[in-house]
Amino acid sequence: MTPQSSTSRRRPLRTRHAAAAGLAVLTAALTACSGGGSGSSAAEAAEKPQIKVNLSGQKAEAGKPVTVSLADGKLKKVTVADDKGTALPGKVSANGATWTSERKTAPGTAYQVEATTAEGGSAKSSFKTAAPEKVNKVTLAPGKNTTVGIGQPLSITFDNPVRNKAEVEKHLKVTTSNDTEGSWGWIKNYDGKDRVDWRPKEYWKSGTKVKLDAQLNGIDSGGDDWFVRDYATNFTIGKSQVVKVNLDSKTTTLTRDGKTVKSLPMSAGTPGGDKASWGGTSVLMSKEGTINMRSETVGLGDSYDKMVDYSMRLTWSGMYAHAAPWNASYFGNTNHSSGCVGMSDGNAGWLYGQAQIGDPFEVTGSGSKGVPDPGNGYGEWNISWSDWQAKSALK
Repeated sequence: MTPQSSTSRRRPLRTRHAAAAGLAVLTAALTACSGGGSGSSAAEAAEKPQIKVNLSGQKAEAGKPVTVSLADGKLKKVTVADDKGTALPGKVSANGATWTSERKTAPGTAYQVEATTAEGGSAKSSFKTAAPEKVNKVTLAPGKNTTVGIGQPLSITFDNPVRNKAEVEKHLKVTTSNDTEGSWGWIKNYDGKDRVDWRPKEYWKSGTKVKLDAQLNGIDSGGDDWFVRDYATNFTIGKSQVVKVNLDSKTTTLTRDGKTVKSLPMSAGTPGGDKASWGGTSVLMSKEGTINMRSETVGLGDSYDKMVDYSMRLTWSGMYAHAAPWNASYFGNTNHSSGCVGMSDGNAGWLYGQAQIGDPFEVTGSGSKGVPDPGNGYGEWNISWSDWQAKSALK
């Protein structure tokens, strides 16, 4: 045969290897093994890999696993990585014909695909997913590498509404150093935003280490609100402390490991009406030091406007424990505040120094205005364990 006739026979073969509609087809060149095969067998080997990717182009669908398939032969290794070098984990099927990513593609992200076959072939391709219409972000509490009290839940607040709650919850992984039993529960934050908290069945054990791995990148939260990154945090449970506020005896008592450390005389909210204190269990959210407290911010008109020391926030609605020297004549005998737990400067300063973010404040006795909603701070401890479990989207 002449070289001309050989060339004319090969052109149709290359044409048959064009990309199928909607698929990225990768043809990889193989190198003939040294020492042996003829030129024609090497050419046939070079045309063996016909690798197809289920996503292609510059506006590929986000939120989908990547599938790489091979018509003939076996896949050895596939890497699908974004433009930051982060690879999607995945597995080759038992027969070697396909590779599927374990995670989904994120929106607005460029991906590079590299595949090698058991026969020695290799191929590369790329695609980019369509940009998201809206991005959903989260706020995590507590912060990374913090130490908190035994009542602190793991809390995630979302910027935008979450309609696919079950899908989102499936991608939230909590691990603890001692296999603590707990559950996610969906609630509304005080500002109306969607929030999901992970609460243990009982108070944490001191020394427990907790990690969150929120693999949300590429998850649609619903309504075209996409997550475009993963989130993580970790924290350690500190001293086993509970602050017990008794509205009847007008005392605030710090207990540690079940034993009383110190009892302090106090004056809580005036019984009846809007100035009563919240009852039940709240959790110390933040230690805010000296702050300006104004009555109009909590719906109490113009009754006060004060700079207040040793302020410890218990609810979003404005209940604090703090120094209240102007109420000194009421400490230990009368509840006469605008809803907060007031103490002397010295006692408030002492408690401020001892308390940890996440310490539960258990308010008992008569004259409260009930228990705060779960989203008004961390009020989930006022819900039974079975009712809390029922708030999971996966139950």
